Amino acid sequence: MDGNATYVRDSGELASYIPTETMFELFDPQKNFSHAKFSYTWDLGNGEVIQGTEPVVRYHYAASGNYTLKLKVGVSANQTVPQITGNYSMDVTVLDAIKHIELKGPLDYEVSQNSSVPVHVDGSPPMWVCWRFLPNCVPDPYGGCTLTMLYENTLWLNHTFTATGVHCLDISVRNDISKLQTSFSLFVKRSNAHLIFILACAAILVATFSFIAVIACRPRRLNTAPVTFEPFSNLYFINQVAVRLEPLLSIPVASKTLLDQFYSRFF
Repeated sequence: MDGNATYVRDSGELASYIPTETMFELFDPQKNFSHAKFSYTWDLGNGEVIQGTEPVVRYHYAASGNYTLKLKVGVSANQTVPQITGNYSMDVTVLDAIKHIELKGPLDYEVSQNSSVPVHVDGSPPMWVCWRFLPNCVPDPYGGCTLTMLYENTLWLNHTFTATGVHCLDISVRNDISKLQTSFSLFVKRSNAHLIFILACAAILVATFSFIAVIACRPRRLNTAPVTFEPFSNLYFINQVAVRLEPLLSIPVASKTLLDQFYSRFF
């Protein structure tokens, strides 16, 4: 164990830069070599050779790849018996352990938008990635995760956030020799497209109400055009009155006197 990372070295696959211990075990039930002297020559396959008298060697590989570990064992039972040698070999695959998981994208995203979240992992592929998004960073004990096989070092997580606020990305990555788990906090905000749409609608409504207000409050103009009187020659009489002239009758003297009084009073 190294922090929250676990290195698995119980198979033919090793982790780079991780100290490794290899042991040679002699099977001798008859105890024929109980007093013999042994010498060991370890060829790591990367150009490094280690010699010693102990059946244990400690080393590490600095780079990932495929190597052939070779061991030459020399046995000297006594001075009269010539040295016996034995050669052994084993194929070893060295992988890079998963030490870092890094979020390459931004920490702010918009709601209701299809977002691609890039995640970089520095281990040797293939790797198994298990990831999930938690709204408000509330753990879901019954919720599962999305399992993805990664054959490179960058994974794009496609997700659509349905609510604003703080979200957590829980991600766990493992390969044949190591496993690492971490979490990232992401902030989801409202979409700018919604804001632009709302502002555009508000502008249209304001313009409409302003136009209606201007039409309703505009003062009415009075017709002050001068009246032109045309000559009488352009006037026509529609109704005609028939006048009939009758000859005057002779008026008695008394009536004439009354008539003179009437004229003198009013005229």
